[in-house]
Amino acid sequence: MSYSNAFEELDKAQHDRGSFDCGEDELNDFIQTKASRHMLAGISRTFVLPADSPLPNGKRPICAFYSVTPSSIARENLPRALAKKLPHYPIPVFLIAQLAVHLDQKGQGLGKITLVKALEFLWSINAQMPAYAVVVDCLNQEAHDFYEHFGFEILCTHNGRTRMFLPMKTIGQIF
Repeated sequence: MSYSNAFEELDKAQHDRGSFDCGEDELNDFIQTKASRHMLAGISRTFVLPADSPLPNGKRPICAFYSVTPSSIARENLPRALAKKLPHYPIPVFLIAQLAVHLDQKGQGLGKITLVKALEFLWSINAQMPAYAVVVDCLNQEAHDFYEHFGFEILCTHNGRTRMFLPMKTIGQIF
């Protein structure tokens, strides 16, 4: 399955959510049942990279997706050297709440492309609504290793998962 050249905001009338399978039930369930509801509720925004060709139902399969939302972290969770420069109230961050690649696309660099697109999107928002960092909650060790490879550092444990962050200053050096 070849994919289009641009991410689009999820549209359940155009994108076939039901055929998405990344091998992780939690991520599959999110894109199939929760992403559209979260967008309608104003909780998050989800962007998909659709396939070039539609299925017989006229919808295009999803090759990869990411979901982002504003969030905050406690100053105390940051490394001491960073925390001492920040105010004593919750620090605004962006959360990449979900990021996944279809099993058919694994091993082709699409995870990296999806992460870069998510960071690029968040960097553009940062110009209007600043945040200190981008945060991710790692579903498993594979996710931890993926984000670590791209410079994310361990922040803390949150809801039983490793929470990692990448400062916006670092992202600014990329873009």
